[in-house]
Amino acid sequence: MSFVTQYRPKPFELISKQEIVIHNSEYNRNTNGLCHIDATNDVEAITSWLDEFSDSPETWRNYRKEAERLLLWASITLNKSLSGLTREDFRTYQHFLSDPTPTSLWCGPRAERHSPAWKPFRGPLGASSQKQAMVVINALLSYLVQAGYLNGNPLSLIRRRSQKINNNKDNSIAIERFLDAETWEHLKNYISRMPQATAPQKARYERIRFLFHFLYLLAPRVSEVCSHSMNSFREYRGKWWWFALGKGNKFAKVPINNEMLDALARYRQFLGLTDLPETDEDTPLLRSVSGQRSVTSNTVYRLVKSVVKGAADAWEPENPQKAAKLRRASTHWFRHTSITHQDDAGISLKYLNRNARHSKLETTAIYQHAEDDNWHDETQKHVY
Repeated sequence: MSFVTQYRPKPFELISKQEIVIHNSEYNRNTNGLCHIDATNDVEAITSWLDEFSDSPETWRNYRKEAERLLLWASITLNKSLSGLTREDFRTYQHFLSDPTPTSLWCGPRAERHSPAWKPFRGPLGASSQKQAMVVINALLSYLVQAGYLNGNPLSLIRRRSQKINNNKDNSIAIERFLDAETWEHLKNYISRMPQATAPQKARYERIRFLFHFLYLLAPRVSEVCSHSMNSFREYRGKWWWFALGKGNKFAKVPINNEMLDALARYRQFLGLTDLPETDEDTPLLRSVSGQRSVTSNTVYRLVKSVVKGAADAWEPENPQKAAKLRRASTHWFRHTSITHQDDAGISLKYLNRNARHSKLETTAIYQHAEDDNWHDETQKHVY
């Protein structure tokens, strides 16, 4: 049964076995050799691949997104299965990512995944997003070849071009998704002026206040905001630390400064809890407005976007350029902002690397912008 006439694009987990396009053109499907995964169709094969990233929720979600886009496009546009795609098909798909048409079918505003309004794209992908999509798809195909599900990887035929940004030793230009000091101050002031007159307004304010302290002072990933419990904040040798389980299931501890400790105590007081958590307090760290349930990464993302949009709208008449950049900010921008501002505050690279929980110093170094600022200021002396 084809998607073409029967189905609109739908999220990966809603695609039924009967809807998968299966036909004789599955030239790349390995039907003679040993298959190392329990998969009889493309959806099951992709699910097996995704299961390899179950310990990294953000990576899992990003990889699922790219896999479902490709699977839906192949079925709807070409009436082909993943196993039937040729190198020329992937070339066509690369072009499609830059212009997913018809837009009424493929593009729409953000919506819940199971909502009828859900669409695979919000709009055309930029060059870097297109490149990232193909990198993910290449990893998927390579896995399926190694698993014995596919005979070969058509993307391995791509002529390798130079990676201009990634091979550039000065990678500082790649990290632009952070807020400068002026924009951060504007956002803080906007949050401090949020209404608190009614009980729902007060609940929303206290949660947002704590969330942005957490994002800025400890630089968590969005999945870590949702997955950690109150007792991930605990005392060790007379000082308070955040014990984080991060990317790749790696444990690390991050110092909690007095400002973060005060923000935690205030949020807990609002929730009716003691100022600081006990070691066995495994209740959610960030909670729903009711103060009882945990929240999802999508909830945090939408909450952050609503706040930055409100702050940007308020700034639009006075500073439209910076308002436009602020409006683009998402949750992960605050991890970049935190690391960048820590460097600006003079925290040494050694400790900055440990706060960011990067495996390599080189990764942390790309957030160091102070030298660029000094360079730019000095060049102002050269006048006409």
